[in-house]
Amino acid sequence: MPLDIGQTVPDFSAPATGDTTLTLSELRGQQVVVYFYPKASTPGCTTEGGDFRDRKADFDAANTVIVGVSRDGIRAQENFKAKQDFNFTLVSDKDETVCKLFDVIKLKKLYGKEHLGIERSTFLIDTEGKLAQAWRGVKVPGHVDEVLAAAQALNAS
Repeated sequence: MPLDIGQTVPDFSAPATGDTTLTLSELRGQQVVVYFYPKASTPGCTTEGGDFRDRKADFDAANTVIVGVSRDGIRAQENFKAKQDFNFTLVSDKDETVCKLFDVIKLKKLYGKEHLGIERSTFLIDTEGKLAQAWRGVKVPGHVDEVLAAAQALNAS
């Protein structure tokens, strides 16, 4: 069941890059962008991650942490982060706990075959842990600018 705007996002912990565990509640007091991408080191996901990387200083200025999530294992996430010089945390959600919490696992078609996969989605969580905004079925070009504008507006309010 999808989260509603204004609803408190349930706490979660998941393995993250840098040999750490990311726990959502530990980020309270900061806004959090949680973006879900289908697969590490694929073209669209690399572009999206690069866009977040390139705007990180602007997100920092808006008191906003960036977290990327996919079903890739932690080694794949570490390699993706290192190769692309990402300056934010990537989470490994192999058991789909976080994906299911945000309801991003969808039936997709690839080369005529159906499979379950991550629908590219982004969520903005406010400083109190409430869902402020959600983008589903994201198209990468221009998306990060839209998320940044929302984070800046929320931080200013």
